[in-house]
Amino acid sequence: MKLLPIIGLALLAPLLPAQNADLHSVLATSRQRMETLDFSAAGHLVSVAPDGTRVSYPITIKGRWFPGVLRILAELSSPPKTGPASPAGTQIHAFIEVHPDGQSAVWLAHPGDKSPLPLPFGKWSDGPLGSAFSYEDFLDEQIFWSGQTMEEQTKFGARDCVVVKSTPGPADKTHYSQVETWFDRVIAFPVYVEKTVRETGAVKEFTSYGIRHEGGLWSARQIELKTRGQAGSTLLILDRGTPKANLTLGDFSPAQLTRF
Repeated sequence: MKLLPIIGLALLAPLLPAQNADLHSVLATSRQRMETLDFSAAGHLVSVAPDGTRVSYPITIKGRWFPGVLRILAELSSPPKTGPASPAGTQIHAFIEVHPDGQSAVWLAHPGDKSPLPLPFGKWSDGPLGSAFSYEDFLDEQIFWSGQTMEEQTKFGARDCVVVKSTPGPADKTHYSQVETWFDRVIAFPVYVEKTVRETGAVKEFTSYGIRHEGGLWSARQIELKTRGQAGSTLLILDRGTPKANLTLGDFSPAQLTRF
């Protein structure tokens, strides 16, 4: 089963030899990964309440790098009705453009919309299930920010990692003051990420699970998001997908976005 990177969360990376695990090579590998993306995937976005109750929303994601821009389309559907507490009516298409110069953009479409509507930057910190997993978390553009430093070499579980701290420049549109990424120093894979919210100082923690090597690429089956000091979590689980989907511009057209 081939899995792929998800918008915003670097689920797939090429091999980086351990002796080259310096700041330049880690960033170059991450940027090369993004600039060769052509993927589709299906899975679930799962909201886990503090009491352990789970609600699972089917999600499909596809994305491809075109000259100078990464285009992504995420389609979230309502969960199956399993009881009176199950939410209903959740259908959202999110179209995202990631630009290396920081001028990224987000559009949303709902059933009945004739065209997708731009999402104001002030609402990027919201998300299809609330603020925990935001639309901005699908962007993964911190690797293009102007401020990049290698903080330390450390362990994350059993993995030897290098920690890269990314800080945005004046032109970067983001609600985060910094992002710290733990890259496995052998495979350059982001096994853990901390994002600090500029306005509140809250730290969002993203942990990758089920990391595997297949077809020359490293991938993770699941990402768990927790906000430090808060109960509950959000899981992004990819059940199936392909890293070579042969997508075209037509797969990201306005007509495709408003087709439910």
